[in-house]
Amino acid sequence: MLMLNKTTRCFFKPSKRKIYEALRSLNFHPRTQFLHKLVLGIETSCDDTAAAVVDESGNVLGEAIHSQTEVHLKSGGIIPPVAQQLHRENIQRIVQEALSASKISPSELSAIATTIKPGLALSLGVGLSFSVQLVSQLKKPFIPIHHMEAHALTIRLTNKVEFPFLVLLISGGHCLLALVQGVADFLLLGKSLDIAPGDMLDKVARRLSLVKHPDCSTMSGGKAIEYLAKQGNRLHFDIKPPMQRAKNCDFSFSGLQHIIDRIITQKEKEEGIEKGQLLSSAADIAAAVQHTAACHIAKRTHRAILFCKQKDLLPQNNAVLVVSGGVASNFYIRKALEIVTNATGCTLLCPPPRLCTDNGIMIAWNGIERLRAGLGILHDVEGIRYEPKCPLGVDISEEVGEAAIKVPPLKMKI
Repeated sequence: MLMLNKTTRCFFKPSKRKIYEALRSLNFHPRTQFLHKLVLGIETSCDDTAAAVVDESGNVLGEAIHSQTEVHLKSGGIIPPVAQQLHRENIQRIVQEALSASKISPSELSAIATTIKPGLALSLGVGLSFSVQLVSQLKKPFIPIHHMEAHALTIRLTNKVEFPFLVLLISGGHCLLALVQGVADFLLLGKSLDIAPGDMLDKVARRLSLVKHPDCSTMSGGKAIEYLAKQGNRLHFDIKPPMQRAKNCDFSFSGLQHIIDRIITQKEKEEGIEKGQLLSSAADIAAAVQHTAACHIAKRTHRAILFCKQKDLLPQNNAVLVVSGGVASNFYIRKALEIVTNATGCTLLCPPPRLCTDNGIMIAWNGIERLRAGLGILHDVEGIRYEPKCPLGVDISEEVGEAAIKVPPLKMKI
């Protein structure tokens, strides 16, 4: 048996017996061997345990996912040791369900792809440990996956998108703009200097105690904000988007969160209620924070498009902007970005909402992309480690800032 490095071993080491039991329980019948590429993708970077089998034509043969949202809603946020334990309890079942649904034998797999960076250390460790055992048992190649690369390339599973294209990745843990020049060839144009937009929306939702709202009690923070914002009037609060004078493509959301926090504190005093009770103005606050975040994201993205066209990094006509990640499922933010793409002659593409959040399909597809390109395919996994923090591509954000491109104002009538 392959020896795991100390970092991996301390998190989760499934026994040989459990792996064998899982494979035997699939009860496959003899059939014609697949002649094309098949990849099993495993995702445990944060709070969802997910797996999927995808072929090189983009067909999803089987998938399974276990969401931890309900558990973390009760605790007011993701607690890493809790997420780790839930991954441990569910990963074998989820992988088994994905393989069973695909109706293929594990021996038919071309490779196993697993998220190893970036993400929560305790969560990444569970997926990597399980995968190392599995590739050892099956004698299959292993493809380590960068979580953000997988989000960026998901659009090529659902749409015929050629390189290069611009990608905006917005989620609970990440926010960045990058030019995608190839499967593993990225130019980073800008990133959040503090927290991610999804994290900010979740914190505002917690501060507003939206889990106590009868319509929002089972929703994630971001979903609750989007839902409630539809009932609110954003004009009741005049909030300026962050970084108005910074002529780059970086983002910042912590200042916006603090402004909203002060507004909530003031409204609680005005309404005479204690912290933790629902404000009558909660919908207006939700609408204001969502609109301000959307305007901030839209303006930075607008500058990125103009920079790429100025430097001939994108086609002058029919350039593509891809928006992915959990926050990409927010339709208000999508509409703000549509205003930008309409003004710049670009095409806006987003994966279906279910593929915007973390899933095994995007990991398996990233594995297919890397198999086809012959990139990052490992036949020896000894010493492989996860990386909780990891940049994406070559950082040219300084060059973007030096270009100091002025963005023409757009009317954000959403």
